[in-house]
Amino acid sequence: MDPRPARSNGGPRSWLIGVVAVAAGSLLLAACGGGGNGGEADGGSEAEGYPDREITFVVPFAAGGPTDTVTRLVAEPMSAKLGQQIVVRNVEGAGGTVAAGEVANTDGDGYTMLMHHIGMSTAPALYPNLAYKPLEDFKTVGLVTTVPMTIVARKDFEPNTMQDLVTYVKANADKVTYANAGIGAASQLCGLLIEKAMGVDLTEVPYDGTGPALTDLVGGQVDFMCDQTTNTTGQIKADKVKAYAVTTPERVEALPDLPTTAEAGLEGVDVGVWHGVYVPAETPDDVVVKLTDALAAALTDQAVVAKLAELGATPAPAADVTPEAHRQLLQEQIDLWAPIIKEAGVTAGG
Repeated sequence: MDPRPARSNGGPRSWLIGVVAVAAGSLLLAACGGGGNGGEADGGSEAEGYPDREITFVVPFAAGGPTDTVTRLVAEPMSAKLGQQIVVRNVEGAGGTVAAGEVANTDGDGYTMLMHHIGMSTAPALYPNLAYKPLEDFKTVGLVTTVPMTIVARKDFEPNTMQDLVTYVKANADKVTYANAGIGAASQLCGLLIEKAMGVDLTEVPYDGTGPALTDLVGGQVDFMCDQTTNTTGQIKADKVKAYAVTTPERVEALPDLPTTAEAGLEGVDVGVWHGVYVPAETPDDVVVKLTDALAAALTDQAVVAKLAELGATPAPAADVTPEAHRQLLQEQIDLWAPIIKEAGVTAGG
């Protein structure tokens, strides 16, 4: 089973509800009460004068990590579009569930947003006592980007190729340390696929985010990890870590010499990390429309596009920056990851 968002030969993604322009999607939301998010439209009155104060953008992982990087990239142009300051706040813990639970219980007034990644879809399977339901306690605003991951190690780690790494890890599984951002984080999910592909149980070292994990990797405190290109590209280019492969079917333009996992001989480790923006379920639909429009504007900002490309990522196509497309992907990914996680036997406390 392929944990990446499905793609078709005829377009950017086969899981889209329809190839619709963001502007058209926004008009449909205003007319029909928010489409896939449910709820009744309230005649547009809630959005009058919105926003009239600063907005908080919650990131469920540590500052300096890949989700934090993506959030800060889009926050500035979103702020310009909305005419109010957006303040990024990092709320770490439990694979992103602490932050998500906090936002789910926040007033649905449009002044609190959540940036989350693939972990929003895996949390229901990983956390039996999860305090929120992703599809019921949030409204989706739109998809932001899909980011490849890379398998990297400390610079002086003995294995030099992927085949060397597989051999070494199999022989030293009880000694080799694998850093991640905790259960439910993309780095931990990638680790599950690595374990299955290598036929080993890794010794995991969890952090509050892959920002601090990568810092320790560069410092030689842990052996290897799997992290998004938005976090690793700079370190790879600076030759501060040893890179083995990128976890997508195609090579990444920003790292053209880095082979894919399939090319490197590690089959079954094929995953990209998507990010999306969420608000509490009670947020008025016409406020969601304004946020969707601001997000769409941010993702066409040339500075954002250029920076994402530099980090090996691409902004979501316009048709994906809608509540409907985002909600459908969330549902599909929940259904996709549940059996993978069940088979792995991985769970966490509530």
